[in-house]
Formats: sequence, structure tokens, C-alpha cells
Amino acid sequence: MIRTVSRASFVLLSLGLLLPLAAQAKVSAEQAAQLNSTLTPFGAERKGDAAHGIPEWTGGMTQAPAGYGGPGSFHVDPYAGEKPLRVIDAQNMQADAAYLSEGVKALLKTYPQTFKVPVYTSHRSFAAPQDIYQNTFVNAQKAELDGAGYGLVNAYAGIPFPIPADGRQAIWNHIARWQGRYIDEVAVTAQVTPSGSYSILREHIQLLSNYYNPKKDAGSLDNIIYYFGSELLPPSRDVGRALLVQETIDQVAAPRSAWIYNPGQRRVRRAPTLAYDTPIDGIYADDTDMYNGATDRYDWKLVGKQELLVPYHNYAMEKPGLKVDELVKPGHLNSDLTRWEMHRVWVIEATLRAGQRHVHAKRRFYLDEDSWYALMVENYDARGELWHVNLAFTKNAYEVPVITPVNLVFHDLIARSYTAIGLRNNEKAPRQFLLTPPPESNWTPASLRRKGTQ
Repeated sequence: MIRTVSRASFVLLSLGLLLPLAAQAKVSAEQAAQLNSTLTPFGAERKGDAAHGIPEWTGGMTQAPAGYGGPGSFHVDPYAGEKPLRVIDAQNMQADAAYLSEGVKALLKTYPQTFKVPVYTSHRSFAAPQDIYQNTFVNAQKAELDGAGYGLVNAYAGIPFPIPADGRQAIWNHIARWQGRYIDEVAVTAQVTPSGSYSILREHIQLLSNYYNPKKDAGSLDNIIYYFGSELLPPSRDVGRALLVQETIDQVAAPRSAWIYNPGQRRVRRAPTLAYDTPIDGIYADDTDMYNGATDRYDWKLVGKQELLVPYHNYAMEKPGLKVDELVKPGHLNSDLTRWEMHRVWVIEATLRAGQRHVHAKRRFYLDEDSWYALMVENYDARGELWHVNLAFTKNAYEVPVITPVNLVFHDLIARSYTAIGLRNNEKAPRQFLLTPPPESNWTPASLRRKGTQ
């Protein structure tokens, strides 16, 4: 059963039916004070739920477990000794139906012999740095959506709306969530056919958050939320092709800017439109990071909270030396290497607005209560049929600390194919969260051109 569990959230949701967008954002000092008492600094309920196996949040995991080699090393699984409490499959799923999303039920039915949900003890390990908590407290009382509802105002370096009033604010919490200041990694994307055969793209990826830049503030972001860069590496086709993206906050007022360096032509050119439902390497543009970009094509509804089984603490999927063939299987990733836990999630529904176009007419998002990360997404076609199911298999990068994806998997239920992003098992290091990023001058078309000619 979906419910709104906090009284403050219930009041704000009710007010959201009456007040204009810009007025929905701010909460009173008394309401914000809950972030230091009954709610976590990010707006989750601190209390647990013993009936559903959800523990109390007591600050999360802020220290690495024994055996961790430090930044640059693959993570040690702090829960490696645990065994599944039960394993859900197509034959016994009815017993847990109330705690399975429609997308997970569809995967169980589509792959009845192989797709499974191993259920483990739940741990609320999420934590973030103290300055991010402090900024979130300030945002709660100052942040707004602009008049049209498409951009953030007076928000900086924290969750914009930890006590959300509506679905648009909630999805902005996912878009602007804490995911580290600077990310650098080499990872593989596998596009998998129904038979289990696959092609791969291997790339060097960098992401620099402008929104979480400690040297800036809410008034100096220049409508840039982050910078993104990627370069294809062997054995990919088109080795050397590079992409640069300057991601804007209000993408209706100023769409993201993107450039491509083509090594065959040895020149930089503007990238074609990379937004909404533009196909990109087996997924759609706004599927990236489970959802990104402009919010203007949908009406957003904050349905409430629900206890659900979600992918969480998936360290086993990133075990060094694990071969791609051991993880990538026909229909889905190897279920034996996945881990699912019971957590509370915010449920958001996005419905295509009249006069707008998108291949997904309706979408349902399940946002982790603790981190605001969209752990699961269901996408429906124009006929109302469930089409794409997206899963974020996560872990806690406790040296930061931050909840971060191990693999993102995008399932096409009709084609029975899928795309898996983030395979790092055969790389020298996992995703790196570095303290010293390249300067902002590194994130320009001129810099992209210089790299290509080196």
C-alpha cells in the first residue's frame, strides 16, 4: 500500500494543490527543524519499521570496513558474510507481491526460470558529508522552483527540497542529489540481445559537479549543474570519439550544450540534440542516470511512500576479476550476484502533458528515501503497456560517503533485450571520487579540441 507517512509531508502535499509552484518550495523554520529530529538531514524518517524489516537510521556508514585499501581500491563488501533471507522467483512471488514493484513483477514473469530476487537483511548505510547536510537545511527554507517550475532558485550543494511538496520537487531531489563532487572512471556498457550475446562500449568518463562546487554559492552557478565528458577506449568502435556536455539547470530556458570530437575528421562539432527520447547507445537520453534533463514534458505527481524490495548494497556485482560473461546473461544480469533489501521509497508518477511528445507516455519512479536516488523506474508506452524497466544496482562508497550505482540496467520487455552500464570488474580501479578536479577551463570545446589533437 502506498502512503504518505510523515505529517509534515502530508500537510505540504495538501498545500501543493492550492499554492503556485514557486510558493510550494520553502518550508518554515519549525518544519525544517524536523531535519534535525524526527527526519534525517535529507528528509527521510529516522525511525525504523520492524514489521517490514527496515532499521532505524543512526547516521549511516561513515567509516570504511576492515580490509579496504583506501581511495582507488575496489570496495570491501561490509555485508559479505550475510546469506539471503529468502529468494523470490516467479513461482513464489505472490507471497511478496505487496513489496514488489510492477516492473519487478514483470521481469519475474518475463524470465520465470532465471530472474530472481534474493532478499537480504536491510541496512540504512547512507551518509553524506556534514557540509552537504548543512546546505540541505538551508535549502529547505530557501529553495524554490522558478515561476514555470523548470529550474532551481536559491538552491546549492544539497538536496533542494528535503520535505517535498510535489512530484516535480521530488524528481529535482534526484537530479540534484549528492553523488560526489568529481567522478572519474573507466567503465563498459554492454548492449545485450535476447540470446545473451552482446556488444560493448568502453569509455573514460568524468563528471564535475558545479552545483556541489565548494567555492560557489546559489548565486554563482551560471545555470550549470554539472560538466560531463567521455572518450571511447579500445576495444570500442570509434576509439577516440569524445563527448563534452555542459548540463544546465533550467533546460527549457537554456538547453544543455554538447560537443563531439570525431578523430576521423579531427574536429569538434556541436552534438545533435541529446535530450528527452533521443536514442543513445541502447537507451534514451533522459534515461541516463535513471532520469536527467528538463522536466517540462510531464505532469509530476508525488504519490506517497511505500515499503518495497529494491536493489541495494550490490558489492558482489563489482567483484574484481569477475568476467563479463559471469554477470551478463540472457534477459538480465546474473540474479545470483544481486542483492535486494526492504527500504522505504518515494513513489512519483510522470504523465505526458497534452500536446507534448515522448515515447514514454507514463513513468513511475521509486526514489530511495535516504539518498533520493531513483532505484527503479517503470516506463509505459502510449497504449498504457509497461515497456521499459530500469534498475539501479547500488552500493555505498563509504570513503566519500555516498550511495552510487554499480550497474544501471535498462530492460526492454518487448524486445527482451537490455543495456547494462557501469561494468568495471576488469578495470584497474572502480569509480573514483577525486578531491582535485580539472579546472573549469578543461570543460570547453577548445579543451576538447586540444585533447583530440594530442
